[in-house]
Amino acid sequence: MKNKFIYLNNEEKISSNQNKPFVYLDNGATTKVDEETANIIKNNIVEEYGNPSSIYEFGLNSFHNIENVRNLIKKKINAEKEDNLIFNSGATESNNFAIFGMAELGLKNNKKKLITTKIEHGSIKAPSKQLQKKGFEIVYLNVDSEGFIDFDQLEKELDENVFLVSIIHANHEVGTIQNIEKIGKLCRKKNVFFHIDAAQSFTKVEIDVKKQNIDLLSLNSHKIHGPKGIGALYVRKGIDLKKIIFGGPQENNLRSGTENIPGIIGFGKATEIGFDKNEEKVKEMKELRDYFIEKVLEIPNSHLNGSKDDKRLCNNINITFDFIEGEALLMYLNMKGIYISTGSACSSRSLEPSDILISMGRSYEQAHGSVRFTLSKYTTKEELEYTFTCLKESVENLRKLSPLTPK
Repeated sequence: MKNKFIYLNNEEKISSNQNKPFVYLDNGATTKVDEETANIIKNNIVEEYGNPSSIYEFGLNSFHNIENVRNLIKKKINAEKEDNLIFNSGATESNNFAIFGMAELGLKNNKKKLITTKIEHGSIKAPSKQLQKKGFEIVYLNVDSEGFIDFDQLEKELDENVFLVSIIHANHEVGTIQNIEKIGKLCRKKNVFFHIDAAQSFTKVEIDVKKQNIDLLSLNSHKIHGPKGIGALYVRKGIDLKKIIFGGPQENNLRSGTENIPGIIGFGKATEIGFDKNEEKVKEMKELRDYFIEKVLEIPNSHLNGSKDDKRLCNNINITFDFIEGEALLMYLNMKGIYISTGSACSSRSLEPSDILISMGRSYEQAHGSVRFTLSKYTTKEELEYTFTCLKESVENLRKLSPLTPK
């Protein structure tokens, strides 16, 4: 019997109520692709599909398209022309490439110490644990109750054995934005390479690799209304990063394999759109964020996780509701057509409490009772008003059923 490809049609979509509203508030996990971006991707797939490694005109057009996007993104982060920007499958690959590639370089110079934090994405934590098994020293910086790193601890740990400092720019769960410029300045002073994961912050927070002394930078597309499966790693010129994928000479001989041209084109267009009227979009999201936070905190025994104002991502809202389970609240809202998360998308199916919230001093019960709402430029006030009405009702109902609620 031959295998068959199975696609869900409209009648087969998983839904208990086809007529319920649709309010998507999980943009920290992934975003809707801009229509203009989607059209460009489609055109590239069916009309301009030449292999960029070919030397004939049809292939060279694809090569030039890649270079145009590469130069565009470099410009947006204030990189030099000679710096490397390596396209790959996304921020997870970029983070792995940065950690393992720099570890190989570190071994050449007898450096086996990595400094990172307790609130990193899994794509930093997992490779760090692998290095630890191989005899590397991993230092996990503590954070305070808002998610900011212990700068004194960082300064104390920076010594001649460190091959890399890797710190997330804006946290994926609680939205806290680290003082990258201050950290970068210290790393440069100590002559230590500095990497940041900017998957959540790109187009929302200023990134200037020169001003902030950034040596390596992870980016992705699907958090900025571009396609999934494409990202990039910026590497400052002069860094002899060791490749981890072997084969052909693509991406300046640093990442083998035929390039994902439709993805790269889509990434470029999403970047272009993302920076168009950027300040206005960020301001609007901040206003909606603050409006929703104020409304939600009217619910008794609710607490905001993370920092406030300009030290928080413009689209991030992470709330703890005492006496209930976040997973139960997520399912209640799901029945109302509202889509949120209980943590990062990469770990939200786990029943373990968020280690990020635990690192920030929350109890296990509080971590289990926390949910994340992440907005986008498409989010409306009306959607948030509907969400608040359903949220308040859901929290009240769950607390009536919960044995944790004080009687």
